[in-house]
Amino acid sequence: IMFAASVVIYITFGFASFVTVRDLANGVLLFPLAYIAAWVSDTGAYFVGVKFGKRKLIPEISPKKTVEGFFGGLGSCVIVFMIYALCVHIFAKDVRPNYLWILVCALVLSGASVIGDLIASMIKRRYHIKDYSHLFPGHGGVLDRFDSIIATTAGLFVLSSILPLFNTVAG
Repeated sequence: IMFAASVVIYITFGFASFVTVRDLANGVLLFPLAYIAAWVSDTGAYFVGVKFGKRKLIPEISPKKTVEGFFGGLGSCVIVFMIYALCVHIFAKDVRPNYLWILVCALVLSGASVIGDLIASMIKRRYHIKDYSHLFPGHGGVLDRFDSIIATTAGLFVLSSILPLFNTVAG
């Protein structure tokens, strides 16, 4: 019962964070970070893992994830977050990114992305299923597509409530 309740709370909080992040001050700038963190971390982890991956991260839950891939995803996320922050700095004249907090956010959200994926994999392994549904042929269901983004959005909500990622400059 606790496992099922935890899953319901996790998924509900994650999806509710989509709206909450968007409605924060500078939410329009923050919102893309959840997607960037999930997609870039996953892509970077895949390519680095395929090329250099030797040590398995948690093979009982996700047999293809490697430690090297994890760090590749982390590095990729940091680089793209810094490029995004620089673009915000250039194009939004009244907004100044806090590069230190953007770096922290990239590291935390990249980790959250992996955790979100591992949580979804753990649930599927527990119930012996491959996909949550067949809504998207070859891609599973909504939860299969959003497993990492649920975690990054929830993490972004918490971080952006604590850290000033973007400061609005008067003038």
